[in-house]
Amino acid sequence: MVTLTRIYTRGGDKGKTSLGRGERVAKHDPRVEAYGTVDETNAVIGLARIAVARSLKKGRQRAETDAMLARIQNDLFDLGADLCTVEGKTKAGHTALRIVASQVERLEREIDAMNAQLRPLKSFVLPGGSEAAAFLHLGRTVSRRAERCMTALAVKQAVNPEAIKYINRLSDHLFVLARRLNDNGAADVLWVPGGAR
Repeated sequence: MVTLTRIYTRGGDKGKTSLGRGERVAKHDPRVEAYGTVDETNAVIGLARIAVARSLKKGRQRAETDAMLARIQNDLFDLGADLCTVEGKTKAGHTALRIVASQVERLEREIDAMNAQLRPLKSFVLPGGSEAAAFLHLGRTVSRRAERCMTALAVKQAVNPEAIKYINRLSDHLFVLARRLNDNGAADVLWVPGGAR
């Protein structure tokens, strides 16, 4: 467990930061960019949780949605820990925290269960509908950026394949959950090709 007794350390004042095992890298290092974008995704999901609490009446759907998003937020901290620890770099007696297949599989099960309740899509969906759905769409786009950062990093350095699978499924999950919160797709805002000409 992490214990934070002091928030600022002055260690980053010269543009460097520490990875999970203490190695120092530039703050613009691709690995830092990747886990920083994962952290940004997590922050957007925090906003989505607040919007869900405001928009849904207390009950089963609100509780299930909040529980899913809480699990995802925790997973995203796991993902950040995974990304900030270079493969093969461990301290004696320590095992690096890694995203595992069961976390990806849980997202897939939840996607399938939610998607079974949705109206079939006949066009692309514009972000919006409800406040909660709009935040989930924002989270989806930020998670796609995190995925691009991770796959770019994977070209040059080792990245856990399950981590890449997780972030890929997450954007799908957030898309389907946004539709679910838009009255199972009935309140989706659909793209009308050329409709604004």
